[in-house]
Amino acid sequence: MVALEEIAAVITPLYIDIMGQVKKRLDSLTKPIGSLGRLEDIVMQLAGISGEVFPKVDKKNVIIMCADNGVVEEGVSSCPKSVTAEVTRNFTRGITGINIFARHANSDITIVDIGVDAEIECQQVLNRKIRWGTGNIAKGPAMSKSEAIKAIETGIDIVSALKKKGVNLLGTGEMGIGNTTTASAIVATYADCPVDKVVGKGAGLTKEAYHNKIAIVKKAIEVNQPDKKDPIDVLSKVGGLDIAGLAGCFIGAAYNRIPILIDGFISGSAALIACKIHPLVKEYIIPSHGSAEPGTEVLMSLLEMEPMLNLKMRLGEGTGAALAFHIIDAAVAAYNQMGTFQDANIEQYEPLE
Repeated sequence: MVALEEIAAVITPLYIDIMGQVKKRLDSLTKPIGSLGRLEDIVMQLAGISGEVFPKVDKKNVIIMCADNGVVEEGVSSCPKSVTAEVTRNFTRGITGINIFARHANSDITIVDIGVDAEIECQQVLNRKIRWGTGNIAKGPAMSKSEAIKAIETGIDIVSALKKKGVNLLGTGEMGIGNTTTASAIVATYADCPVDKVVGKGAGLTKEAYHNKIAIVKKAIEVNQPDKKDPIDVLSKVGGLDIAGLAGCFIGAAYNRIPILIDGFISGSAALIACKIHPLVKEYIIPSHGSAEPGTEVLMSLLEMEPMLNLKMRLGEGTGAALAFHIIDAAVAAYNQMGTFQDANIEQYEPLE
């Protein structure tokens, strides 16, 4: 396993010269200049990441980090903690939302037990357990700094292994009861807004339970005093192992020059941590959908990103990322297969002033 410090030191910007070549080809295609909007931006970003004028996205994988959160004991979720382990096992049975969406997008999934508070005896689940669930952030830190770093390095290691298998497009997913609370605590730490602007009902809460969740997020920040100048400190104090592992996936994607998609609010909080650790990581990230979680708007503002889809989804698991794979496939297909003005015997459009 490569150390986080070693990897962060070698992350480099996108290949601007390659992006210029792609822009020139896009402008030569038989369409008004820029008329495919963000699809053109996506193709240029893919090329800038890969260094290829004709980038490939034919081997996809959604990494699902699974972990339990001690804060569940505060009544922040409508689901019992045991659901984390059950859904993790169900990923291997092919019956969950991400299973269906990934199959439909011709994508594989990688299931990781990075901190489930149960024994997961499934060959299809990678056992990378750092600890058996985190501490209750309403009472103290979620984990130690060394555990947070180990979880980040685990994510990096998993991405590096997938790179060796030829994976060229990644999605991020998670499973962990209580993780909208930890994600909210991370975003609230960095956002200049009231805590209730970033806290949602998660898997579904009563009005009373929702107000309790807001109070718990406030308490977690007050008790732990996370230092937003130190993203590892924020992660270790009010985050979760699933978020830490995904933060490592974003960093690992930048290190391995693989485009990686944010799924929703929780994986977005991991992306925020990753970008705080190394700002260049942002150049390798593509947002997928605007989660129905209310903190998504604040989070996207912090990341200075805009989701490509808005379907009011809040399932998690990587489902939004898998849906966005179709958009990326379409963008690449249009770029690769559309004829040029010369092919179409049409005079090329000139850009407007």
